[in-house]
Amino acid sequence: MALGISSVQAAPWQLEQRTPFNAIDQESKALGLIPLGRAQKPWKLCVLVPHLKDAYWIGINYGLMTQAKTLGVSFEMFEAGGYPNNKRQLTQLAHCLQGDFDAVLLGAVTPHLLKDLPGELGKPVLALVNKLDDDRVGTHIGVNWHQMGRLIGNAIKGQFKSEATLALLAGPESVGGTDLVEQGIGQSLSGSKLKIGAIRHADNNRHLQREQLQQLLESSRPDAIVGSAVAIEVAVNQFGQTPPSHPIVLGASYFSPAIARALQRGKIAAACDDKVVLQGMVAVDLAVRQLQGAGAFGDIGPAIVVRTPGNSDAAALTNSLPPAEFYPVYHFNP
Repeated sequence: MALGISSVQAAPWQLEQRTPFNAIDQESKALGLIPLGRAQKPWKLCVLVPHLKDAYWIGINYGLMTQAKTLGVSFEMFEAGGYPNNKRQLTQLAHCLQGDFDAVLLGAVTPHLLKDLPGELGKPVLALVNKLDDDRVGTHIGVNWHQMGRLIGNAIKGQFKSEATLALLAGPESVGGTDLVEQGIGQSLSGSKLKIGAIRHADNNRHLQREQLQQLLESSRPDAIVGSAVAIEVAVNQFGQTPPSHPIVLGASYFSPAIARALQRGKIAAACDDKVVLQGMVAVDLAVRQLQGAGAFGDIGPAIVVRTPGNSDAAALTNSLPPAEFYPVYHFNP
């Protein structure tokens, strides 16, 4: 199935349509989406994200810029500074809704961000990466984070044939996709020989994750560690300088340039890649489609790929990582 009108040269984006909308357990159907070639008008988008502290949201930013340039539309991006900053993001959202913007791409700091915002929103609002629990938002560009947890859990448990212990170095508690990833990992390990022995939460900050790793190793001897990309980047660096007293299998719940390099060097066993660059491109494309009369698109995004040392070469990662020299763009005019 293919949707859209574009130039002859455009190849369909390989995506998934997931149902039911906003559910934890979903069924996926393959979808080929032909990207638009040019917008009908120079639309102006407002983009809100929790932060730009790590490579995940920087990759989203690169994808947004790439498709905005192709379509001839502009955007402004505002970051909340972190997941605890609900009030700041609500202030930014008010600016988007009241200002000279045609649509909003909202990477929400909480799925309940809109619960105290009554009435009509007045312009299209699309959920970007993080889901929004609100009947006024019918498009979510991203992946199923519960599935992400199941996939990385399955990949890591396959490394063990006897009883073993897993530690989780997760992101900030109860925000973003952290809870769903944890639930997915727990489901994947149910009844297996790999048991969760410890769970530690911290913001996706290298210093904080390093502290969590050190405290973990002082109190336990895990056979495997699964964590955010930032946490596993820290572990790879730490183990390179000070190897642990016993082998520890590493897995990342999401992807980054450093995780890709670690995979290519055989330093970690697996990582989930949800193609953040493609997510950003799709988000701009669908926002423009809705502005030009299309209905909501439901849950839509790339299929998650489990990366291993055998499938993480640079040629496979075009839609996954921004160029090394890329810096975030807050104001884009084509």
